This record gives sequence, C-alpha cells and structure tokens, in this order.
Amino acid sequence: MRIGKITVGALDNWAVKPGSVTSWHPTAPSAEKAGRAPVSSVPISYMQRQHLRNFCDRNSAGLNFSRQIIASCEVAGQCDIAAMDHAVNAYLRRHDTFRSWFEPTDDGDFIRHAITDPADIEFAPVNHGVMTADEIRAHAVAIPSPLKWGCFTFGIVQNEHHFTFFAAMDHVHGDATLIGTTMLEANGMYSALSGGGQALELPDAGSFDDFCVREASYTSELTLDSPGVRAWLDFAAENSDGFPEFPLPLGNPLKSTGSDMTSEALMDAAQTGRFESACAAAGARFVGGLFACLAQVEHELTGALTYYGLTPRDSRTATDNFMTQGWFTGLIPITVPIGASSFGEAAWSAQASFDSGLDMARVPYYRVLELAPWLNWPRPNFPVSNFLHGGAAPLNAILAAADLGLANNIGIYPDGRYSYQLTIYVFRYGEGTVMAILHPDNPVARKSVTRYMEAVKSVAARVADSGDWRRVA
Repeated sequence: MRIGKITVGALDNWAVKPGSVTSWHPTAPSAEKAGRAPVSSVPISYMQRQHLRNFCDRNSAGLNFSRQIIASCEVAGQCDIAAMDHAVNAYLRRHDTFRSWFEPTDDGDFIRHAITDPADIEFAPVNHGVMTADEIRAHAVAIPSPLKWGCFTFGIVQNEHHFTFFAAMDHVHGDATLIGTTMLEANGMYSALSGGGQALELPDAGSFDDFCVREASYTSELTLDSPGVRAWLDFAAENSDGFPEFPLPLGNPLKSTGSDMTSEALMDAAQTGRFESACAAAGARFVGGLFACLAQVEHELTGALTYYGLTPRDSRTATDNFMTQGWFTGLIPITVPIGASSFGEAAWSAQASFDSGLDMARVPYYRVLELAPWLNWPRPNFPVSNFLHGGAAPLNAILAAADLGLANNIGIYPDGRYSYQLTIYVFRYGEGTVMAILHPDNPVARKSVTRYMEAVKSVAARVADSGDWRRVA
C-alpha cells in the first residue's frame, strides 16, 4: 500500500533487491560492557512491561510474537561505510533508550539495566556478502530478543546505482515516531558526512528515561477513586472486564504463527473532503467521523447499541521533544452510543469521547490492572485503531523525510510474526483515505478483515455522498 511516497505493508511487501549486505552490530567490548551494566533507578514504563510480558508468555507457550518495526529507504550511489558508521553510532548514543536492556525476575516482573556512559555504545559494520531478497528479510528480523541489549540493527544493501538503508528495532525501544526520527537523524547525518561536510548540529534529543520517571511518579498516586482509573473500570466492565473484541472471527490465536496486512482505499481526495465537511457540520473533526463510522459498522455487523474502541495517543510533551526516541504511546478508550443514531449524532458523540479521553493516555490500563486485579489482561486480537494524518506526527515526519530528499522509496513493515493485537490503520493524506489491518495470517481472519473494510468503505462513502449513512431508496 502506498501513502504518498511511503510504502506500508507486510514484510513480504518489502521489495528489496538482492545485493551486498552490510549491517551494524555491537562490538565485543561494547556488548561486554552492556552485559555488566548496573541496575538502573529508572523504572520500566507500563507499555514496555506489557510488551516484555507478552513476549515471555508467548515464548513460554512455544508461540511467536510480533515485536519489531522495520523501516527502509533507498539512497543513490555507493554507500560511504565510514560516514554511515558515524551516523549509526551517533544516533544510538544520542537517545538514552538504547542504553537499556531488561532482565526478568522470578516473580514475573522485569528489571532495567542501563549503560552509564553512552560512549560505551559501539556498533561496527559486518559485511555479509550478497544475499537474496528472502535472505535480507530474514536477516533484518533476526535481531536479539527484547530481553537482550542490542535488539536493534541497521544495515545497507548495495546495488549498482543505489543502496537500500534499513533499520530493524524491537518495539520496546520505540513507537511509530522512530521511522521519522531514524530517517531524519541517521540519514540526515549520513548525507551531511558523505557529502564531505561536517556532522549535523542537532537539538537536544530529550530523554525517554525522564518520561519513565514521570510516569512512575504520576501513576504511583493513582487509586481506585482516581477519575482516570474509574473511567477504565467502567469501560472494562462493559467488555467482559477487559478490552473489546473485533466483531468478526479471526481464528485461533494459539494456532497463529504469522501475521499479514490487508488494505483498502476508503475514499479518494474529493470524497475525503466531503466527508470532512460532514464531520464539521456535526461539530466534529475527521477523527470523530471516523470512529462514528467504525461504530456504525459494528452496529451493522453485530447489532451492538454501543461501540467500544481503543486508539493510541502519543504522550510526548514539549519537555520530551517530539523527536525523542522511545515508546511514549498510551491508549484512549472510545465509547460511542450508536443504535439508530444519525451520522451527525454519532460523530459528535465520538468526538466528545475522543476529546474527553485524551488525558487517559497518561493512565495506563496496565496500572489499573494492578489496582483492580479482577480485571482481565488484554486478550489476543483485541483491536486498536490508529488514525494517522499526513499533516501531523508521526506521519508528517516520515513524509518530510521523503520530501526533503533525505531518502527515496521509504517503507514501513512489521516483522511477519503473530501480532498480539489486531492493529487497524487509517491513513489520511493528499490522495485520500486508506485503511490497512495487520491481522493473523489465516483464511478466517483474511475473510473477516476484508468484509470489515468493505463495510467501512460503504459507510464512509455514504457519508461523503449524502452527509449521512442511511441508505436512500
């Protein structure tokens, strides 16, 4: 699927060409120092902890777990390995999340270890010779587990007239912003150095460690009577004491070993403009109209009178710097009464739910589980809907990297392993609105997500054409 100059798709959609591969890995002295890194006073964030727990639980059950983000781009000419070596190491030393690794404890928790001196981080290029496309994809996903330091790598595939740069990173060290951060910083630094210039002077990177400390301080004061906690309790109570489920079958998660991505164009540019006008007429923004459509689809598929959804929100602040590397994402619960509602009524309700819940990203559901242990850990295939606008972070940073000419043919891919959550993406950009779903790689799930996206497309088109979703005879 193409989003402007960006490709988003399953790992098999990464159309990398065979070539000579060089990738960066920790030197022996650096790995040895990391192994001796002391226990850090910086607490593990709640999103990191749930990621590590899911990985360990799935691994113990003999099942795999999607945990990587892979980004790639093409750069003209022969790669200057010395310049790329400087760019990779400068990037890793600049962001404090890369100093951490995590040790499991006997009681099921995790301890953070952290390298004290960022200068101790040193990755060196290793030439692997010529690889096929399948071998390159397998190489990119073969990084260490999130329980080991260095669960991230960078590499290049040299072809005759260009090279492909790729970054493969465990999610424990980053959210979607890492794509733009990597392309703008690492490739920007490489471009400056390979052109015979000086290293880039970059602003302060901010600190993910500081975010983790602030989160721990804030969440330690939460109680069962805190408004955010009460909101999660009410939301969970309506969803069998947990998170909502996808309205159509997705197969047995205990038999799923891989994931795939299916996409669908929802609206062209003209339809998108008319849809936004319908949202504005209802006193909502585009995101409110989007969740109203998801609510209507669930009503049409299941008869549900209330829609319950989840959407992520970037928790970065000006203090963190919006280019700080790390996992800052929190979840927002969305509740939309639907039943016989018109589009205008549902869009207004969805927008109100979204806006009133923005601060909920600061109240991790996983902290609520500690306060209310009768609640359920999120079940496999719980749906999370991501709305990405071409004019806002993180998509705008990725588009900017392409528009600035720092990279061509930028691609974003998961690792192909089973994705514990069902991830729904809606991208709005200059050419219209598209949807993609990362789902279990089985015929049941593929049929269900195709049916679901066709329903969303139908509802959105009706709103764009008439301002409502009621069918006109």
